[in-house]
Formats: sequence, structure tokens, C-alpha cells
Amino acid sequence: MWQVKREGSIKAIKNFEVKKDAVDYGIEVARNNQPSQLTIKRKDGTIEKERTYGDDPYPPRG
Repeated sequence: MWQVKREGSIKAIKNFEVKKDAVDYGIEVARNNQPSQLTIKRKDGTIEKERTYGDDPYPPRG
């Protein structure tokens, strides 16, 4: 089972059987709540990808 959660929340916004469906929904939620960041994790809990939507308040130095 895959879950979409808000940062710091224990309870999921929505649960999914398929990871792609969870990621697609997470992207939609992040885009509608800018500025926001979507963290996509693997089954073991490690971070696979991070995506930022809107103005990044902490952009990397470059």
C-alpha cells in the first residue's frame, strides 16, 4: 500500500494500491498547494526523488 501524507502528519490523506497512482495524486496535491515539496519514497522508506513546486524557499547554492 502506498500513502500520500502531509509533512509531519501521521494520518494519510489517501491510500493507493499502485505507487504510480499515489505519485500522480501527490503531484496534484503539491501543485495545488504551492509552494510545496513532494518526497517520493521507496518501499524501504528511503528517498527516491524530491520535487519542489512554486518558489523554493531554500534553493541550493549554485
